[in-house]
Amino acid sequence: MAPVNKVFRVNECEQLGVTAQVAPFLFAFPGWPVFDRSMGPDFTHEAALIAQGVSGIAGVDEAGRGPLSGPVVAAAVILEPSDIPDGLNDSKKLSETKREALFEQITTRARYCIAEASVEEIDTLNIYHASHLAMCRAVAGLDGVGHVLVDGNRVPRDLDPPATPLVKGDARSLSIAAASILAKVMRDRTMRALAQQYPVYNWGKNMGYPTKEHMSALEQHGVTPHHRRSYKPVHNILCR
Repeated sequence: MAPVNKVFRVNECEQLGVTAQVAPFLFAFPGWPVFDRSMGPDFTHEAALIAQGVSGIAGVDEAGRGPLSGPVVAAAVILEPSDIPDGLNDSKKLSETKREALFEQITTRARYCIAEASVEEIDTLNIYHASHLAMCRAVAGLDGVGHVLVDGNRVPRDLDPPATPLVKGDARSLSIAAASILAKVMRDRTMRALAQQYPVYNWGKNMGYPTKEHMSALEQHGVTPHHRRSYKPVHNILCR
């Protein structure tokens, strides 16, 4: 099957030029967040790039590497330094209610794009390369990107703008944290929609992860078109 480049949303706002020159160690401009590292992600990496004259700094992250079913979803976000939503953090550290609220804040106050790689692409490329493909699509769907902050220890091979990998970036960079929230919320919404078609797997609750309930349903009802056949638990059932 041919790859499907599916971009869910692209904020149509014009690029906001950021020209403030600040020393990399000073972030006390009005409206710019200043956090102790122990408190969560901050704007340190973005501000250092802005100080070098870089604009259009996008954070990118993905959601859905571990599940047995559904696409992997990535998001790219460019925050406006003077209008950053409060409470941004690694999506895994936020409640569902908080993630949903922040999703609305981010999508109305920042520039963003959300993209995915399909189950077929995951099975063809493997999840590592498919997640990088989704990241590249998210960045490509966002105009005016000057630099990308990527969650993880490697930059996707086909990513076009200059980029910096940040291990545990969703806990270190506000832009990556915002991207992690968009990716997680959109993927959860996708799995809830698929759950309406395949209720026995209870994807609306387990989001495709290999819970005991999900594995039991696989044993009883078999594999759907939305299961990742390259994943061992699914592959083993198919090979019986």
